[in-house]
Amino acid sequence: MMQSVEVHKAINAADVADQASHVFIDEVVELQSKQDFVHVALTGGTVGILTLNHLQKHPRLNEIDLNRLHIWFGDERYVDAKSVDRNAQQAREALLSHIAIPELNIHEFPSSDSGLSVTEAAIEFERTLLEWFDAEPQIDLMLLGMGPDGHVASLFPGHDYANNLIVSESDSPKPPAERLSMSMRMINASKRIIFVVSGIDKAEAIEQIHKNDECDLPAAKVSAKGQTLWIIDEAAGASFWSC
Repeated sequence: MMQSVEVHKAINAADVADQASHVFIDEVVELQSKQDFVHVALTGGTVGILTLNHLQKHPRLNEIDLNRLHIWFGDERYVDAKSVDRNAQQAREALLSHIAIPELNIHEFPSSDSGLSVTEAAIEFERTLLEWFDAEPQIDLMLLGMGPDGHVASLFPGHDYANNLIVSESDSPKPPAERLSMSMRMINASKRIIFVVSGIDKAEAIEQIHKNDECDLPAAKVSAKGQTLWIIDEAAGASFWSC
């Protein structure tokens, strides 16, 4: 599997979501022709959820065998199970509740009403993850967003995380403070990653990541085993495209 990075330009957030939904369908259909199960990781955030909305309406969605598709999440806010702030709840509203995917195939992170501390929840979920894979867990296709500060999933600049597959965050710079996340090790084990990035508030981070080899932002450290595809709209790429 050859590592590569591609950058695609989009007009706006809707175009980012549209492009990402096409790539997602193509990739999953292709993978299902070669392997029994396909594991994908979804992302929250405005463009991440918009992408799921586009997927729900995609004319070729029926080409995916939902019985052989497993859904994971790159990260999760450690709040109540039914909280609308949870990525999983937003994903259900945008896509999962509209398709006939077996509930067993949707792997949500634990919630704060599980009775576990956020640290215990990370350990518990890593065990769950390991049960689903024969070898080192690997996501086939991961959707990732990026914050204006260059954070990905719930991995924030200047924070140190354990080298586990699943990590906990108890002091997030944006609320809620407690979160669960796939680690950089887990993210970078993915076969393919699609970044969905939109908005002028991301422009400075995008320029740093793509123009500065020394960039230390979490998003700059993301590198899939195969292709890392950045779909960036005109606003988010304003500084980058003008170079």
